[in-house]
Amino acid sequence: MNRQRVKKLLDLEAARRNDATELSYERPDPLLVASEYREERSALICALFGYGSAKQIVAFLDRLDFSLLEAPEESIAKELRGFKYRFQTSKDVAALFIALHRLGRERKLGEIVREAYEERREIRDGLWALIRAIREAYPYESRGYDFLVGKVPENPERCAPFKRYMMYFRWMVRRDALDLGLWAGIDPADLIIPLDTHTHAVSLRLGLLKRKSYDMKAALELTETLRRFDPADPVKYDFALYRIGQEEIVDKFR
Repeated sequence: MNRQRVKKLLDLEAARRNDATELSYERPDPLLVASEYREERSALICALFGYGSAKQIVAFLDRLDFSLLEAPEESIAKELRGFKYRFQTSKDVAALFIALHRLGRERKLGEIVREAYEERREIRDGLWALIRAIREAYPYESRGYDFLVGKVPENPERCAPFKRYMMYFRWMVRRDALDLGLWAGIDPADLIIPLDTHTHAVSLRLGLLKRKSYDMKAALELTETLRRFDPADPVKYDFALYRIGQEEIVDKFR
């Protein structure tokens, strides 16, 4: 496949998708809810629950009262009683709110990520710092919570792609018609593509990716390919790739 042709078509698709009308209840995405609040902790909750059916994700997020992030912990646990989402019990949901409530009294999430990132300009260092901060703010473990928040891997080179966090970083760092751009001090050039199984499959079909394993190495390989298309902003193609897979229009790029 001609990679220059793919680049040209992806550039056009990324530009076309960079429109607020891409986010609607007819075409649901967790960024739709995050855009309503435009606040870093609310956005992280939207990102971390961003797995499964997009329609179900948005329906769940719409039911959440994000003002609880400023409420006493007893109120958080009480008000979220009965709120469940797939692997997460109401205790798991409340645990995330409490952790972010506590963090919000001490530091900005963007500061935690940026300070760790700045040492090597490595966004994964910021990711590990954020996960540790959440875990330390409210020590709690369960199957659902561990899936939701994640853990720092023993081997960062052999781990999952942490798609939901990378999507969150895209929202926070990039600034366009879709992404929120709430953080400063992190270069969009250093972001990693939020690789989900659909984007992985589309990228394989388009010849943008050779690695068949769905993992962090695949995310880094795809990001490097997209960096050749746009060194300053490789992740700008993420939403376009996502929609190409979702709408099953990959063949028009072949």
